[in-house]
Amino acid sequence: MRVLLDTHVWLWWLNDEPLADAADVALRDGQTEVRVSAASVWELSIKRALGKLRGAHDIGSELDGDGFGSLPISVAHATVAGALPRHHGDPFDRMLVAQAQLEDLTLVTRDPALQAYDIPILLA
Repeated sequence: MRVLLDTHVWLWWLNDEPLADAADVALRDGQTEVRVSAASVWELSIKRALGKLRGAHDIGSELDGDGFGSLPISVAHATVAGALPRHHGDPFDRMLVAQAQLEDLTLVTRDPALQAYDIPILLA
């Protein structure tokens, strides 16, 4: 299985918060390829700068420490994200949807609005 973590799911993972059983099993399975988007790093960095996110997490080292792979944002990702139907208004989530579509990844999320897009979802 190849998955892309929603920003909140990654944050919950970093804070050892509970996830749905299927998502937890998938993320702990050594055979699952887990990716985190540059969009999520960007989003968390903004929240930290605004004082909305606290904690000692060094986002880059946490990504490496968990063995998760990073997913850069490409021009193709940006083009698809911009053209998506407006089922969801959050630009970071729209980028994750575009990346999941183009990279053939299952999006791990709790956001029910993202189920309106034509991508596989694993509920967290």
